[in-house]
Amino acid sequence: MKRILILSMLLLSLAIQAQEKNTVYLFSYFKNNGQDGLHLAYSRDGLTWQALKNDESFLKPEVSKDKLMRDPCIIRGADGKFHMVWTVSWTDKTIGYASSTDLIYWSPQIAIPVMAHEEGARNCWAPEITYDAKKKQYMIYWATTIKGKFLETASEKESGYNHRMYYTLTKDFKTFSPTRLLYEPGFNVIDASIVKDGKRYVMFLKDETREPVQKNLKIAYSKKINGPYSAASKPFTGNYWAEGPTAFKHQGNWIVYFDKYTLKQYGALSSRDLENWEDISAKISLPKGIRHGSILNITEEELQKLIHVKMVE
Repeated sequence: MKRILILSMLLLSLAIQAQEKNTVYLFSYFKNNGQDGLHLAYSRDGLTWQALKNDESFLKPEVSKDKLMRDPCIIRGADGKFHMVWTVSWTDKTIGYASSTDLIYWSPQIAIPVMAHEEGARNCWAPEITYDAKKKQYMIYWATTIKGKFLETASEKESGYNHRMYYTLTKDFKTFSPTRLLYEPGFNVIDASIVKDGKRYVMFLKDETREPVQKNLKIAYSKKINGPYSAASKPFTGNYWAEGPTAFKHQGNWIVYFDKYTLKQYGALSSRDLENWEDISAKISLPKGIRHGSILNITEEELQKLIHVKMVE
């Protein structure tokens, strides 16, 4: 019986290794101010990334007065489609949404008025989507500053922005639950990115505090996708300003990519336990000018279609 158990564990390990060997990672990102839209790059080892379509845009922004496509977040939904949200403007109370079956041809873009009910809402930045398999619904979440709220952490610097994380739930991207507060850690917070880890949810987030300066990445945990989330951990990034975390697992290791934005370069950290971190920034290679986005898994077949996209357009 013991031998059978050991053999089963070995076969499972080999199957996981084979699956990871064939995994293709896709990085969705924007460049400059996000005016030209969605960019995509791929990697097989999670370290070296190659831009697709000669680093030209796959989808040009059409919604909002500013017509931007910043911070694109794409996930594969339970319906097999790719669902994407993004920042449409510096000041709008909406976020962008579109879907696709192949990452090449997209549905009409719509603006979801997630903060239209808040008269004092100043922005909707860096939205992301996470799927709740238990309740079969999606949570869309983003950062907003609302005038007159959370004054205890307000600062006059950086135009007085003082964000908290908000969310809405949807099953079909047509109807949405009322917007609610997702995370109030007691500081200016932005760029949350939530992933499922076993029975818990892990939120990677940016402490945006300017006085005294933080500008680093932290982690919070919850048993439920919409919280409550724990107090934020100590920073796991170093002595530089960091933002836009996106995380995935590769060969049992967590890898978190993020933007060292004041240094105009990307960084990456690796960990097995989300507590002890190794800086692997020197091992990564990314397209020039890449900015805040997300990483997901795709198949080799899907990648080949993206590689040959010019042939089918």
